Amino acid sequence: MIASYNVHKCVGVDRRFDPARTSQVIREIGADVIALQEADSRYGERRGLLDLAWMERETGLFPVPVSGVAKAHGWHGNVVFFREGLVRDVHQVKLPGLEPRGALITELELTDGSVLRVIAAHLGLLNHSRHQQTRMIIDILRSRDECPTVLMGDLNEWRLGDRSALNTLAGVFGLPAAVASFPSRLPVLALDRIMANRPGLIDRVEAHDTPLARMASDHLPIKAIIRTDPTVSASI
Repeated sequence: MIASYNVHKCVGVDRRFDPARTSQVIREIGADVIALQEADSRYGERRGLLDLAWMERETGLFPVPVSGVAKAHGWHGNVVFFREGLVRDVHQVKLPGLEPRGALITELELTDGSVLRVIAAHLGLLNHSRHQQTRMIIDILRSRDECPTVLMGDLNEWRLGDRSALNTLAGVFGLPAAVASFPSRLPVLALDRIMANRPGLIDRVEAHDTPLARMASDHLPIKAIIRTDPTVSASI
């Protein structure tokens, strides 16, 4: 299973900063690979907000290592955790736009020997910026060798049509399943997405909707079953 979760800097809808509660939701999800957004403080020297030792002990998840940051878990708040396998490559992308935004591109070698590329991203609030950011992601992807790839994160885009940044992604990923994830107490907008570059690579995209998840962040996590070989039913 894979998942994406904007943890809102571990501040819940009750306005309490509670990293332990955020970690409990991650344990509830039980994903093998999970992309988090807003997992680091935003201002000053970015620092990670989660207890990584607890995460490893209680969930079996390890963060994909990033370079050039002293105290942050990830890159511009994006962090990828994985349970098993090897990290073959990490590419930290600074996305264009007025806000400081980024993406983390990770290639994981799974225990069955297959390779999965994970793009974890948090796109901007401005429509113009989102179009720039999605074009950069597609350009980077097309410059690399083709392999099974999932893009997941808070894309801040719920609309379809000519003005939607999702159109830029559709040529590679198709139109992703629209799963309402925001606001967490009464989700109506599909801001968070999981999409794949191959038909059959992902299945059953849904929100992780529990009482704890509704309280821990203003976004619900979303999750999906992933099949490294779409011709078989086995999943990681």
